Amino acid sequence: MSSSAEEKEFTAHYVSDIGIVEVIGTEQGILSVNFREKRPARIPETSSLPRVITACLEQLDEYFRGGRKSFSLKLCLRGTDFQQKVWRHLLKIPYGETASYKDVAEAIGHPRATRAVGGANHDNAIGIIVPCHRVIGYDGRLVGYGGGLWRKEWLLQHERRFSGR
Repeated sequence: MSSSAEEKEFTAHYVSDIGIVEVIGTEQGILSVNFREKRPARIPETSSLPRVITACLEQLDEYFRGGRKSFSLKLCLRGTDFQQKVWRHLLKIPYGETASYKDVAEAIGHPRATRAVGGANHDNAIGIIVPCHRVIGYDGRLVGYGGGLWRKEWLLQHERRFSGR
């Protein structure tokens, strides 16, 4: 893959029940999916976007409508080896389920690295798709979510409702 400085980045937006979701990516894959507090001044036509971006918008729509349980997208995970290990594990947490930071640390072979797992979660640029919202405190409490704890709670309730759990 060529250097990210050489790749053109594209931005698109999805308006969900819990806010505007901004998707940034290249023709090679998704770079970030994050909530934005303000609607962008201009929303580009989807016809000018690479297929990976339009596929992401379609899959987000299916997810928010309760039909999609997992995503099938090319992702550009940019981070340290440890962060990428955490993020790859997050992709394995089933829809409608949760895991604690400790569970994730143990699963990736670093049982004492719960704080580092929390840091990797915090640095996850591809929210919802890399489901950091499914990671909770060891005692079951909702802790830490870049989009706000109210959104984390909404996403978990949404998934429970459509998972049949």
